[in-house]
Amino acid sequence: MKIKVCGLKDEQNVNLLVKTEIDFAGFIFYQGSKRCIGENTFRTILKIIPRNVKKVGVFVNEHIDKVLKISEEASLDMIQLHGDEDLDYCRRLKSAGMKVIKAFRIKESDKIDFVNAFSDVCDFFLFDTESGLYGGSGKKFNWDIIESIRPEKPFFISGGIEPQDALTLKEISKKNNMMYAVDINSKFETAPGIKDIDKIRKFIIDIKNERL
Repeated sequence: MKIKVCGLKDEQNVNLLVKTEIDFAGFIFYQGSKRCIGENTFRTILKIIPRNVKKVGVFVNEHIDKVLKISEEASLDMIQLHGDEDLDYCRRLKSAGMKVIKAFRIKESDKIDFVNAFSDVCDFFLFDTESGLYGGSGKKFNWDIIESIRPEKPFFISGGIEPQDALTLKEISKKNNMMYAVDINSKFETAPGIKDIDKIRKFIIDIKNERL
């Protein structure tokens, strides 16, 4: 299972984080987030990210031209769409050669059977918790809902994941071979955008430990 750490914004903190075994580093370019990273700050951080860590830019209802501009300038490996982007929006990014993660925000007992309509216009799904804001609720949704969706794309699970969730997430992965990665954020922080490196390192060990 892959590990994505999202909401990074501090150079020193990122420098420590990329020395762990994370697979994806997520950078939020949405001004409404308290973890939003400035483009100049990102250019500095870019230099310390090794090639084995994929850089993901997170956008919310952003103009496509701006997404493409930032993606090119920042050498992003993937685009995560965390707003209300429709099929045509995703298709245009895919046509431009982008790898796309489309996020879906889930309510309790939600029925989102439209998800698989996006299969042809993105590379991955991401399931997060519905909130009044675009992400960042720090709360879990009912993970059992994923089973009813039967995702046709590899997917990330996000939303309120905590260090003690490693075993449960591994069980979900065993039941559903389309589960690709976990996306961790606020429950692994000492302050918004500042990650607790020790917590993340232990979580990675727990996720990758076959005996658990």
